[in-house]
Amino acid sequence: MNELLKDFTFVVDLNIEWGDMDALQHVNNIEYFKYFQVARIAYFEKINSDSVFGETRISLILASTQCKFIYPLAYPDSISVGVRVDTMADQYFTMKYAVVSHKHQRLSAIGDAKVVMFDYVNNKKASIPSETRKTIIDLEKAVDEIVDKD
Repeated sequence: MNELLKDFTFVVDLNIEWGDMDALQHVNNIEYFKYFQVARIAYFEKINSDSVFGETRISLILASTQCKFIYPLAYPDSISVGVRVDTMADQYFTMKYAVVSHKHQRLSAIGDAKVVMFDYVNNKKASIPSETRKTIIDLEKAVDEIVDKD
């Protein structure tokens, strides 16, 4: 399993719940987005993103997300969700996800998201604060791979 998530700096372990399944007896597609959300929020907590929001009313907001389903999950099982920041621009960054089944020891899904810094006072996008940018780069330990884009 470590090999499947070797490219991810942050991993969250979750259990598949009975209620995650649909009538076809596999995990419903919407649940994968919930798994991504749990991993994304845990990552945000790790980088202490709440401190930015409290002081400046600038926070992270999900702009888009997608998922590619590779292998179906079903109850009972547990999963690891890898998450990392892939690229950063002035006002946003992209995140990558991977969902790995413990029972099957294989990749179940991959996904990505675009996360934008948003100024709630002025109701518009904002630049990523330098402290947040530095925290992400330090966490990722891959400065050369995080490329600023416009």
